[in-house]
Amino acid sequence: MNEGETVMQKIIVEVKNLVKDYKSRVETLHILRSLDFKIEEGCSVSIMGSSGSGKSTLLNIVGGLDHFDSGTCIVAGKDISRLPEKSLGLFRRNNVGFIFQFHYLLKDFTALENVMIPAYIAGNSKKTALEKARVLLDEVHLGNRIAHYPAKLSGGERQRVAVARSMINDPDIILADEPTGNLDHEHSAIVSDLLYGSARKHNKTLIVVTHDDKIAEKANVKYTLINGRLKRSP
Repeated sequence: MNEGETVMQKIIVEVKNLVKDYKSRVETLHILRSLDFKIEEGCSVSIMGSSGSGKSTLLNIVGGLDHFDSGTCIVAGKDISRLPEKSLGLFRRNNVGFIFQFHYLLKDFTALENVMIPAYIAGNSKKTALEKARVLLDEVHLGNRIAHYPAKLSGGERQRVAVARSMINDPDIILADEPTGNLDHEHSAIVSDLLYGSARKHNKTLIVVTHDDKIAEKANVKYTLINGRLKRSP
């Protein structure tokens, strides 16, 4: 590259004129109003907003978990509104890593098994899936807890397992919906640091929905969702 040239970053999420309404017999709630935004590969993005503002709805749309009324949403080169259900399932499995407020770990499986299962289901050999899971659990400082079941792990440790699990299939994008919402301040800081750090290490695009401004501030790009529209913070 010559001096003065800039590197063009790949756009991993591109949303155009996105509209989402919830309709009942008595009213129509305009959740998302003609949203337009792009997210570059490897970027971390935080989205704040009041309860019911549509933050989780937007995250679910990007992850292929929810439908929208009009507009386009292209993630990792795929127009997800046009994908049939089978292809949408493969998109969620292969292209997206999810972290929710509740860890959703399988109680009868160890931390290691919980992390490896998605890779095994995706077609990796058991040996390969276990090796990947061990590496990721080491990265979130749980290498000494791999044989523990969820009931024997603290809330913060369970969320760290969830962080590791979200990375196991090498997704293009990580979507985290209030990932520290059930944790105290100390463990919230630990989990969020590991989440952002792991995303940077693996060059993953990260979108975090949160009520915690300290977690939001760690992102490269910060938005607030107000009246169905995204407002970018300085």
